[in-house]
Amino acid sequence: MLDTIFSSATTSSELSVLPLLACTLASLVYGGILALIYGLRNRHSASFLIAVALLPAIVCVVIALVNGNVGAGVAVAGAFSLVRFRSAPGSGSDIAYVFLAMAVGLATGMGYVALAGIVTLVLGGSFLAFQQIAERRGDSREMMLRITVPEDLDYMGAFEELLEKATARYELEEVKTTNMGSLCKLTYRVSLSPDVDEKQLIDAIRVRNGNLEVSLSHREVTSYEL
Repeated sequence: MLDTIFSSATTSSELSVLPLLACTLASLVYGGILALIYGLRNRHSASFLIAVALLPAIVCVVIALVNGNVGAGVAVAGAFSLVRFRSAPGSGSDIAYVFLAMAVGLATGMGYVALAGIVTLVLGGSFLAFQQIAERRGDSREMMLRITVPEDLDYMGAFEELLEKATARYELEEVKTTNMGSLCKLTYRVSLSPDVDEKQLIDAIRVRNGNLEVSLSHREVTSYEL
């Protein structure tokens, strides 16, 4: 019985319109489910959701068109390997969703529609479960902390006590002078503890940096970014 459920709908080398249409529509449904799952727990741009939703259908059509042609299949694989996303680097979860969408498109393109649906639900649910675990560990509150300090302040020991109490972990990524060298800008990557009040943390930092500029932000996602 399982063999019939997962059997390919494209058993012949000739392209049939109705099976291809059915597989494409299934790919669109699965892509929409993946986009919905991704949007539940991740900060995202509209363009990335559209890409995740349409990628399975695009891959499905390409694989169906080259089905049975080894030379064309190798050429398409080479074309996929040359793809470069013209945007800022995404997170690990973004890359994983792109590969999952491609895998679903490959499955539907080969005619394994039921298998593609099971993969979508199982792996999509796994993503949600792992993201909930990450949130409990505080990973979802990873932010960029930028602090402006006067040049005569010993910044190496000025904020460590505050950051150890307010974060699960922190790392100084950049030190930059500004205003003709009279000021320094510190950039920290921090993972805030779940019970930390961001305003109280900023106020405590302002007491130590002479009430100069303090910024706490997520990585910005622009409209043209993947």
